[in-house]
Amino acid sequence: MLKPVVVAAAVILTAPLAVAGPIDNACVRSERGARNASLCGCIQQVADMTLSRSDQRRAAIFFRDAQRAQEVRMSKSAADNAFWARYKTFAATAEAYCTR
Repeated sequence: MLKPVVVAAAVILTAPLAVAGPIDNACVRSERGARNASLCGCIQQVADMTLSRSDQRRAAIFFRDAQRAQEVRMSKSAADNAFWARYKTFAATAEAYCTR
């Protein structure tokens, strides 16, 4: 049987791996994010608070294909417009929270 201290240490040591999400992964792989992993982690935390997992996967595409963001922003689709509103809230929150 594992002692509680060993279990707690295992959780603490593996937590950063579990935190990585689609936004963090895309950010770290981006040109800017490769130089600032802590910023990418912060942006992922905001994404976890403001976007569904599905929205996170969709927004992660914008890190490698800015044209896709422009297409969604200009779309006439109600679903795209709703997503864009959520994405704008996420982006504003991330900017305020992560650039201190």
